[in-house]
Amino acid sequence: MSKFVKQLVTNDIAKRLDGVQYLMLVGLTGVDANKTVNLRANLAEKGIHLRVIKNSMAKRATEGTPLAPAFDNMTGAYALCWGASDIVALAKELVKLTKDRTLQGFEIRGAVLDGEAFGPAQAIEVSKWPTREEQIAILLGQILGVGATLSGQFIAFGGKLASQIEKLAEKGE
Repeated sequence: MSKFVKQLVTNDIAKRLDGVQYLMLVGLTGVDANKTVNLRANLAEKGIHLRVIKNSMAKRATEGTPLAPAFDNMTGAYALCWGASDIVALAKELVKLTKDRTLQGFEIRGAVLDGEAFGPAQAIEVSKWPTREEQIAILLGQILGVGATLSGQFIAFGGKLASQIEKLAEKGE
């Protein structure tokens, strides 16, 4: 590949990764072409992008971005995965794929989030965190729980007051 073509590919990758704050690196060694096509289609349905790239091009494309630390100690062939609603949703989906017996050779190699690189074990640990949607649901549950309790206390007080006024009215006072 000529330097000109390499530069075009690097610029394309840099444009695709523009604004991306997190990504995961996966190994696809041993996954045949047909399974890779199906894998890409399944991931695309979930808003996840998969891109196989040379190490040197990935380093050049991400220079000066928060994604650059991911490529400092990486060797061998790997693919970039980014997308989904957040890194936790991405990690959960990729961990699920590592357990798929039809994808022998698919493995998580690392990740980067907010400029901090993670190893494979830490990246798998991220999949155990609650996703953005789960965090919002937890927060809403906590807010609504307190609101429901407060509302119940106001209603109970109002009910008691109304009851006492009704008793006074019955006595004719």
